[in-house]
Amino acid sequence: MSKQISILGTGWLGLPLAKTLVEENYTIKGSTTSENKLKTLSENDIIAYQIALTEDGPTGDITSFLSGSDILIINIPPGLRRNPEINFVAKIRTLLPHIEKSTVKNVLFVSSTSVFADLEGFPLISDETAPNTTSNAGKQLIEVEQLLQNNTHFKTTILRFAGLFGPSRHPAKMLSRRSNIKNPKAPVNLIHLDDCIGVVKKIIEIQSWGHIFNASYPDHPEKANYYRTVCKKMGLPTPDYDFETASKGKIINSHKVQETLKYIFSKGLNTL
Repeated sequence: MSKQISILGTGWLGLPLAKTLVEENYTIKGSTTSENKLKTLSENDIIAYQIALTEDGPTGDITSFLSGSDILIINIPPGLRRNPEINFVAKIRTLLPHIEKSTVKNVLFVSSTSVFADLEGFPLISDETAPNTTSNAGKQLIEVEQLLQNNTHFKTTILRFAGLFGPSRHPAKMLSRRSNIKNPKAPVNLIHLDDCIGVVKKIIEIQSWGHIFNASYPDHPEKANYYRTVCKKMGLPTPDYDFETASKGKIINSHKVQETLKYIFSKGLNTL
């Protein structure tokens, strides 16, 4: 197996992931859409490329970016919250021929547990549960997952992360400024940055390709209680909730991450 990995997208998760893999003696090629960030990547011993996915095909030297790598990690947020008109599926579809012609044998696609709908009764979501969201962003993620999994030129593992938190990022910071927040009784599904990196490392180490993993910290406290406690710890105003409307949500079960990957979560939900 080649010790070279290409990481498409070196943002909040991708950059620290790339740094960690470099420390473990992997050669890492990392992409960014920002020219200003190329220097940051190079300073961290990451071979830097300026690449953007578009509906007409990727811009930048995608051939060189993929060349020599056995593994491609696709870590590109769809960006549909800010721009609902984006066709994320088309961006990935036009990327596929470049992967097919490259040395890449395995793809890790970073997806989201938002592919599952929030429902009353808070269903338990396993790795075998069929995605059922009706949101535009979720439906596009589902289609991209299927596009990659159905491609016979390489094996794809889908890694669906729950809500992300870690240094400089916590949902409590956003929620503390809001009022009349929906679903106060819903279970919390979150995962720390360190555990995100840990799960990815495990997949690479044991070559766990062709799988689907849902990754969330195993504890699922009630949303209102959890964020009230966290906001107080952070010195933020506590959020105001809508307790009149029935709460909807889900519980993300990470059993397969723990059993198949033998992964032990290291960062609890009270890590700030």
